[in-house]
Amino acid sequence: MRVGADTGGTFTDVVAADGTAVKVPSTPEDPGEAVRAGLVSAGEARPDVLAHGTTVATNALLERRGAAVALVTTRGFADVVEIARQDRPSLYDSSVDRPEPLVPRHRRYEVEGRLAADGTELEPLEVESLPVLDSAVASVAICLLHADLNPAHERAVARRLGDQGHDVSCSHEVSPEFREYERTSTTVVNAYLRPVCRSYLRGLDGAAGEVLVLTSAGGLVPAGEAAEIPASLLLSGPAGGVRAAAAVAAACGWPDAISFDMGGTSTDVCLIQGGVPQPATQREAGGFPVRLPSLDIHTVGAGGGSIARIDPGGALVVGPRSAGALPGPACYGRGGEEPTVTDADLVLGRIPAGAAFPGLGGLDAEAAWAALRRAGVDAGGVVAVVDAGMEQALRQVSVARGVDPRELALVAFGGAGPLHACALAEALGMPAVIVPPRAGVLSAVGLLCSPVQHDVVRSWPTPRDHAGLEAALDEMAERASAELGGQVASLGHGDGPDAGEEVEVETALDCRYAGQSHELTVPAVAEFAPEHRRRNGFDRPEAPVEVVALRARATRPAPLEVTDLPAPPERRAAGGATVVSEPDCTIWVAEGWRADPGPVGALLLTRRGG
Repeated sequence: MRVGADTGGTFTDVVAADGTAVKVPSTPEDPGEAVRAGLVSAGEARPDVLAHGTTVATNALLERRGAAVALVTTRGFADVVEIARQDRPSLYDSSVDRPEPLVPRHRRYEVEGRLAADGTELEPLEVESLPVLDSAVASVAICLLHADLNPAHERAVARRLGDQGHDVSCSHEVSPEFREYERTSTTVVNAYLRPVCRSYLRGLDGAAGEVLVLTSAGGLVPAGEAAEIPASLLLSGPAGGVRAAAAVAAACGWPDAISFDMGGTSTDVCLIQGGVPQPATQREAGGFPVRLPSLDIHTVGAGGGSIARIDPGGALVVGPRSAGALPGPACYGRGGEEPTVTDADLVLGRIPAGAAFPGLGGLDAEAAWAALRRAGVDAGGVVAVVDAGMEQALRQVSVARGVDPRELALVAFGGAGPLHACALAEALGMPAVIVPPRAGVLSAVGLLCSPVQHDVVRSWPTPRDHAGLEAALDEMAERASAELGGQVASLGHGDGPDAGEEVEVETALDCRYAGQSHELTVPAVAEFAPEHRRRNGFDRPEAPVEVVALRARATRPAPLEVTDLPAPPERRAAGGATVVSEPDCTIWVAEGWRADPGPVGALLLTRRGG
């Protein structure tokens, strides 16, 4: 038996291969406790395979609950994490500051030795010049100049510190790409998270025969590997939902769509084109760049548990602070006194009076009313404000990238997504809303059906000289396939001919025009100009094309697809201004819209006369 388990800020969702789906309240102090409770509720106390999406890395970074970390750099580079890039987080807001570095100044150490821009040695490494590290240090990030091209110096420093008993993250193992600040930041984030995530993931060892964890790139890796590179887990759960949303949208005839996942704490949106979620080579988390493969998911602090309040200027504000799982919204009856989006939806009748959420019993409408009155906020205003914030997120992944949302469907899921989807689709002129089967637990469905995956990346040392590119890509493809085969064999899946035949390998290049400071990832150099024209509206035929990085991805498909799961009970057609209650979510069919059963058990919402 194979099971997917997604840990969210409010609920933990579990879906088994036989279609069984359960939601249990999350346990923030020990997220593994809720996972085990969900497995028992699903009738699978110890499945063969547990595909897991976790928020532990994200929460530890956002809440600054990581390890005491030190940084070792080349002489002169200790302050790169503080100097960062010379841009402003918010151009016109004079009160905005950058986040404090994860490594304080007294724990940044420099070592003698230097490599040139092509990776050759300019000055020999003097590992003896490294002072004794602070005794409070629990984890060390090593990022030496140009180690993405030549890791010899980093390896020598790592051996010395490892012999002293330190837990070490090296940049050439975490993020072997050019750009010193981003590579350093990613390595520091990894070192900061590793002790926390390693302890948590090791605690899941007995939960299943094999424990796999979803990375931000949408592929599963063994828990042991995930524990070593926790910076790759910052979008672990949301990536599963995007994968499932893309599959359901394509099955419903909408290969171009936007996934809209509104949970208890946050909302995640992602552009899907041609049935494929858009990728990203870098994202920001907690104010820090993380340069690792990822799906291009945009996240805002808007969820069912987002707290509404009046700010000092008299304006109504919703989120990003959330009531979370404990105490939760006021209507949960668990001690929460501040009004949330869920309370507003209940008061407005979008959630039926007397509705019950998993593990909570009936919702208390009187408590919701009381919380709104105490805060001096109006339920309709709360919903309008949170919808405005989510609308901006949808525009960020569509209009801001030159994509017309009027040609896309909105795939609404998560416990709260289908409550707000009609209003958002209306605001953007989107013609259809797709509510997938098991919408409230779709991220767990995506985990269940995600492939085992391995990514390899390297810098290209001669951007304008493309000689040897094909051979280098072939070598990387072989390496990615071999390393994936090793993972599969270690999981007991075997490494014979049959296993190898199932592996799919893709290669890509990061390209730019000479003089540009940003890249596009394309399958080949010849495809860069058309992609640049599509993304930016122009190309530059006279400008040289530079290649700065090479990528390879090996994938072994999951044994089942999202559309293979047993169909849930058949949905019925519904008119506008109607509540459709389901075990894992509530759907609000707004005035002027209608809902009709669609392919694979989905519910298709369209505007009347549209």
